[in-house]
Amino acid sequence: MPMTSDDVITILGPVDEALVADVIATGATQAELAEAFSWVSNDEALIGEGRHLPAGRVAALVDLLTADEEEQAD
Repeated sequence: MPMTSDDVITILGPVDEALVADVIATGATQAELAEAFSWVSNDEALIGEGRHLPAGRVAALVDLLTADEEEQAD
């Protein structure tokens, strides 16, 4: 079942509509988005747990989420 805008906002909080659309366009699941958000929020803890670096859709989501953060920092 594809994610909805509400699903994305539930996981990420209030975000830009363009980011919501980009996230939905990846075809990722809620679980994949939650994992990507965890990586963006606290990658050192996940590495410390011995988790493999993100790949596939999770990696694509990490890229989207970090690109959004970089734009906000500028």
